[in-house]
Amino acid sequence: MTVEQNVLQPGGAAKHQQTFLNQLREITGINDIQVLQQALKDSNGNLELAVAFLTAKNAKVPQVEEATYYQTALPGNDRYISVGSQADTNVIDLTGDDKDDLQRAIALSLEESNRAFRETGITDEEQAISRVLEASIAENKASLKRTHPEVWSDSPNPYDRKRQDNCPVGLKNVGNTCWFSAVIQSLFNLLEFRRLVLNFNPPANAQDLPRNQKEHRNLPFMRELRYLFALLVGSKRKYVDPSRAVEILKDAFKSNDSQQQDVSEFTHKLLDWLEDAFQIKAEEERDGEKPKNPMVELFYGRFLAVGVLEGKKFENTEMFGQYPLQVNGFKDLHECLEAAMIEGEIESLHSENSAKSGQEHWFTELPPVLTFELSRFEFNQALGRPEKIHNKLEFPPILYLDRYMHKNREITRIKRDEIKRLKEYLTVLQQRLERYLSYGSGPKRFPLVDVLQYALEFASSKPVCTSPVDDLGASAPASSTLPAQTSPSTIEQQGPSSSDVPSTSPVQRSVIHKPFTQSRIPPDLPMHPAPRHITEEELSVLEGCLHRWRTEVENDTRDLQESISRIHRTIELMYSDKTMVQVPYRLHAVLVHEGQANAGHYWAYIYDHHQNRWMKYNDISVTKSTWEELERDSFGGYRNASAYCLMYINDKEQYLIQEEFNKETGQILVGMDTLPSDLRDYVKEDNKRFEKELEEWDAELAQKAQQEKLLSQIPRAPAPSPAPVQAGEPEYLEQPSRTDISKHLKEDSVQAINKALAEQEDRAPEAIMDTAIKLEYTRLLKLAQEDPPPECDYRLRHAIVYFIQNQAPKKIIERTLLEQFGDHNLSFDERCRNIMKVAQAKLEMIKPDEVNMEEYERWHQDYRNFRETTMFLMVGLEFFQKKSYMEALLYLIYAYQNNKELLSKGPYRGHDEELISHYRRECLLKLNEHAAALFESGDDQEVNNGLIIMNELIVPCLPLLLVDEMEEKDIVAVEDMRNRWCSYLGQEMEPNLQEKLTDFLPKLLDCSTEIKGFNDPPKLPSYSTHELCERYARIMLSLSRTPADGR
Repeated sequence: MTVEQNVLQPGGAAKHQQTFLNQLREITGINDIQVLQQALKDSNGNLELAVAFLTAKNAKVPQVEEATYYQTALPGNDRYISVGSQADTNVIDLTGDDKDDLQRAIALSLEESNRAFRETGITDEEQAISRVLEASIAENKASLKRTHPEVWSDSPNPYDRKRQDNCPVGLKNVGNTCWFSAVIQSLFNLLEFRRLVLNFNPPANAQDLPRNQKEHRNLPFMRELRYLFALLVGSKRKYVDPSRAVEILKDAFKSNDSQQQDVSEFTHKLLDWLEDAFQIKAEEERDGEKPKNPMVELFYGRFLAVGVLEGKKFENTEMFGQYPLQVNGFKDLHECLEAAMIEGEIESLHSENSAKSGQEHWFTELPPVLTFELSRFEFNQALGRPEKIHNKLEFPPILYLDRYMHKNREITRIKRDEIKRLKEYLTVLQQRLERYLSYGSGPKRFPLVDVLQYALEFASSKPVCTSPVDDLGASAPASSTLPAQTSPSTIEQQGPSSSDVPSTSPVQRSVIHKPFTQSRIPPDLPMHPAPRHITEEELSVLEGCLHRWRTEVENDTRDLQESISRIHRTIELMYSDKTMVQVPYRLHAVLVHEGQANAGHYWAYIYDHHQNRWMKYNDISVTKSTWEELERDSFGGYRNASAYCLMYINDKEQYLIQEEFNKETGQILVGMDTLPSDLRDYVKEDNKRFEKELEEWDAELAQKAQQEKLLSQIPRAPAPSPAPVQAGEPEYLEQPSRTDISKHLKEDSVQAINKALAEQEDRAPEAIMDTAIKLEYTRLLKLAQEDPPPECDYRLRHAIVYFIQNQAPKKIIERTLLEQFGDHNLSFDERCRNIMKVAQAKLEMIKPDEVNMEEYERWHQDYRNFRETTMFLMVGLEFFQKKSYMEALLYLIYAYQNNKELLSKGPYRGHDEELISHYRRECLLKLNEHAAALFESGDDQEVNNGLIIMNELIVPCLPLLLVDEMEEKDIVAVEDMRNRWCSYLGQEMEPNLQEKLTDFLPKLLDCSTEIKGFNDPPKLPSYSTHELCERYARIMLSLSRTPADGR
């Protein structure tokens, strides 16, 4: 379906030559067709010499073209073509100097390739697909033997696997098959394709047909694909198992090798198999006419190649399926397409007797479903391995292809010439603008308008002179302490005194330097740069010139910027006229890869055309998404995720996404009604099996409940009384209520009352209470306005400090103070009891409309949350310092989440977010290192323990770090953790370790920011206010990284 062909090479001999070219490309990793052809030519067709030439140390390899074209046409088949390729990942290392080794490697590669094809009739591409399928099935079988729960193991509770309403059904990852899920879901959600598969009937005389390899493979695969599609339509399960379809793919090929396979190759081959299956059916039903294959009509198009080869013009029409595009060096999809449609020196197409070669591609017929394969992998010859290209590449939701159509080629050529001319002019304007924005001849350059402004400011400055001694006197200590700093100019003016001349004091000699004139400081230095000598007339002329020049430069700069903007806009709108927006293609699916070239995870974004929303299909998880999330994960340049395949559909061909209608009633058919009778029965049977699982689960739970009820009725001996809590260890209880906290305020209240008694002559309880409240508020206001050291957070001492800093309403603060003095803890003596009663009476007099009690409760709940967050942070940091990272992580996670919610209400509501983020990140990194060390040990128990740490602690935390794109350090930490585990892929290890690694990696590399539920928050110790402040101060003082105090 995607066999490459170079239309520049006419003639039958090209096939033999192209075989050599492909083998050269596979061995050396070089894609440039011109370099490969030149090597063959220089070696007179000797493949070994050509490889030696290409891999020699002094070989000069030109820069690879962005799009390369070469031919590997199947004999007798001119339908298949792809206009580019990416380097094969199975590359022999030929960097050594041993010529014998080099020749043996070449001979081995050629012999192995030819032998395999002679013996099996299976191409290298098919064998590569076989390897990844075999690895997937082996992984699935091996997972059944494991006792440790793996990433994709089913939940024992069938209700966790039950489909909710009519949500889309996911596909279970049966062992490194996320690539299968992404491709199948993209095709399934193409309604026309779904109908073709579901309504496919095997040929009536299938048993009589010769059982060749294709039929033996394709017809059973079509049967299983129909079953799989039927389950995706009508299953009551949340996700279904595709093992049987994958099993058939594996059985189609025989290979003992297993390695990572590019999923685009799987997509090519999958559509090939489907095409072959439909071809068998089409040939059976034809009535003397040429059979039509619906797969060909759906996915294949045609283009016309127009070009010049060594001065001779040619035209050639070819069919294409998936259209490959180079990513490196381009910023958007149109730039990729423009480069792919033009090769070589296209100017020669319009000139006579030119020896240059080049070609243009023009679409003559576009398929209803147009798939672009983005080449995001390239071979690094220096490292001897493939690498992923992470560059950003934008693509639109609606793609207009008019400019690439053959019928529009004349107007497109005119527009291309115009764009080329505009870009050349744009370059000139940008260079001119740069001279204005970076003015100067030295290493440092500045905007010319600023240079003129600085000159104007300098010219307009008035010199204010002062003696340097005055400057010293203003900034230096008293003169009596610095006798050696007497000004030389002063000495010169005064002359040597009688006491100075005979003196040989070293202090005095140090004042006069030799030669004296070199150290002389001018008597009058201006305080700032300013002209020394300028007349008013000169200044007036200079200011006028500078003002005028600055205005001229500003106008020139503005004109250049506006001209550049206009040209950009003109280029953007070049193809926006009505004649060039007649062929719209809508983005249907984006297949995303996250990871590196040798490993990663795949998922798909698919557009729901009826609900007008994007959906994310990530194996068993199917969730609603947005264009913004798709951009972040698909455009590239952000983390290691990017699109590798884009599926567009003709926006005018509504049948592609149109629902089926009942021919008699005209109603839309949905769900099971869309299935043929045989598939409907198949799905019903599967649903019955699942319903039986649910019933068995319910019965099991009912039985357990009955047993527990019976056990509860059996009399038991009285439980022993709990041991008393040891002194010094905090008791883990529920957090104290506001009343509990008020017990800690008794001392503060009593002190305020005693001060009020000392100051107040009137001994009436009401007067004393008013004075006490004012004194207490003054004290708390002072605390709130102070700037304490990091270890002292006065908000922990009193809720009023927290309220003042966060600008709580005055009524909230007043009522809180009244509650403090009206608390029952003050009833220990007659004097305080009287004040308590006055406060309680005032609380009762407050009318409901004076204080919003809901708002009042919210403020106090926020304060309780603040204290709770403080304790999460404090306990987490204490565990961290003890190197108990597992325990610390859970506390710090809850500290961060609670703190983030507090800070969303105001900057002083919580603690320093960066501090909590830092230690949360450090916990994860240290646990990751520990888990990696356990994995590297190779011991089964330690390896399992390391994977448990990753699966149960680290992986669930990754979405918390990825959800906030502004936290760059968190994103870098996630990438470091992922890269650590991906680095194992290139290392030799035991098969059981390899199995566990490939089973674990997809979950680690999942880019989803969906936050999973954690366990219940850990219990917190119950501290008094004094204990809380003391422990908080102790832990903050012990930190090497001083935090902010939350303000």
